[in-house]
Amino acid sequence: MNEILLRLEELLFPSIADVAVLSVEVNIAIVRVDVRCTAAGASCPGCGGWSAQVHGSYLRFPADVPSAGRSVVLQLRVRRFACRNAGCGRRTFVEQIPGLTRRNGQRTERLRSTLAAIGLALAGRAGSRLAAIVGAPVSRSTVLRLVDALPEPEVPTPRVVGVDEYATRKGRHYGTVLVDVETRRPVDLLPDRESSSLAAWLAQRPGIEVVCRDRAPFFAEGTTAGAPQAVQVADRWHLWHNLSEAAERSIAQHRNCLRVLIPEAPEQTETDPAEESSGSPWPTGHRFADRTRTTHATIHALVEAGHSRRAIQRQLGMTSRTVKRYADAAKPEDLFAGQWQTRTSVLDEYKSYLDDRWSEGRTNAWKLWEEIVPLGYQGSYQRVRAYLREKRTSPRPVTARPSSPRAVAGWILRRPESLSEIEHLHLKNIRANCPEIDALTGHVRSFATMLTERQGERLPDWLDAVLQDDLPSLHTLAAGIDRDRDAVVAGLTLPWNSGVVEGHVNRIKMLKRQMFGRAGFQLLRKRVLLAG
Repeated sequence: MNEILLRLEELLFPSIADVAVLSVEVNIAIVRVDVRCTAAGASCPGCGGWSAQVHGSYLRFPADVPSAGRSVVLQLRVRRFACRNAGCGRRTFVEQIPGLTRRNGQRTERLRSTLAAIGLALAGRAGSRLAAIVGAPVSRSTVLRLVDALPEPEVPTPRVVGVDEYATRKGRHYGTVLVDVETRRPVDLLPDRESSSLAAWLAQRPGIEVVCRDRAPFFAEGTTAGAPQAVQVADRWHLWHNLSEAAERSIAQHRNCLRVLIPEAPEQTETDPAEESSGSPWPTGHRFADRTRTTHATIHALVEAGHSRRAIQRQLGMTSRTVKRYADAAKPEDLFAGQWQTRTSVLDEYKSYLDDRWSEGRTNAWKLWEEIVPLGYQGSYQRVRAYLREKRTSPRPVTARPSSPRAVAGWILRRPESLSEIEHLHLKNIRANCPEIDALTGHVRSFATMLTERQGERLPDWLDAVLQDDLPSLHTLAAGIDRDRDAVVAGLTLPWNSGVVEGHVNRIKMLKRQMFGRAGFQLLRKRVLLAG
């Protein structure tokens, strides 16, 4: 029997000394373990004096880590000792078992750490549900309290730190997250994004050598004031993102160059029903369009005949809102909105090529389909035939829409070898037609080479070249880069970047949403730092 109890002690309390198992009682839902402390005495928590004089004893029932889905409760008899130090303010004190119990604790230390780990991973509601499943039911508030009671982590001063903002309430309130770029772990969270707060944090850690940041002025000012010895590195992703926005704005300023490539339809002096129908978003013969036109004509005929809208609703079996929408529309084309007009086709990016070949006299649909398949077209021959048939039969010229500024910016920003042949042709025509977009393409690709090959020493020449062309949006970007030139040159030269910081910003969003509005700064900071 003694051998069995010794094995139970090793199994249930492997790292806790001075604990003896007296008995174990098991039923369907709970495991009750009767234990006692075997130490001869205890130290007074007030004066630290040792005492073996027992004043009394009583039973405690702390919950322990569950076993096989069953809740485990310890029936622990603890002794109260009398303090022998006359100068101590405590007359008596209760013994505590290191690693197992604490004063006024309802759970063992290992159960507290288990629930705290669940709270760090899942927060309150989800953590409470998981704890109930494994056999340690607690409320969501208890889970959060256990997380909040965890000690502050001790983080060594990083050598390379990344800094970025995170939103506690998007558009209104922001904080600052600091990450050790070398270990990829969060170092600290600040409750705001003021330059003074960042400067004070950096000033307390003089060992920081490199600070990775975006081009926000408050981070630049705070780093300069708090860590003048550190090298500031502008993040490469943010530089490329700023350049892509400037490129799209520049192309939008020259959108007329994109329209010149698409022949405009001549103005029609006379209109008839056939022309109106062919010029609508959906031509005659489309089932949705024909049904809409028929319903529109029927409702307007009943209205002109003197029927009330309620009578039309009963007669046609429609809702009052549907009847009102049709009756208020002057013509059926006003009802063609939403998904009907914005639906895209796999043929859209090849329509310009087909229009050019059509103007050259190539009108055979099969031959044109064979030409665009090697260019990347993956649609059917029937789509090409239908588009060319529409060009033949429509009284108005049918042409492709001009490329959008965003699409053209995408062609310029991507690697040339990743473009399809049809995209190469489109971009080549646009560059030949617009000198400004041609110059913009050269500047973007030159900057891309600098960024990917870490040639930061070429930045001054690039800035001078940009200023020589008529590209106002790019001039604005160049002026901003010039004000932060040292950090940008370092970002285009050194291997450091803020990518790991952006990942932690996304993780903070997830942690904040997990706590359903209860993510106060202190609790959020604990979860970010301890679960990182």
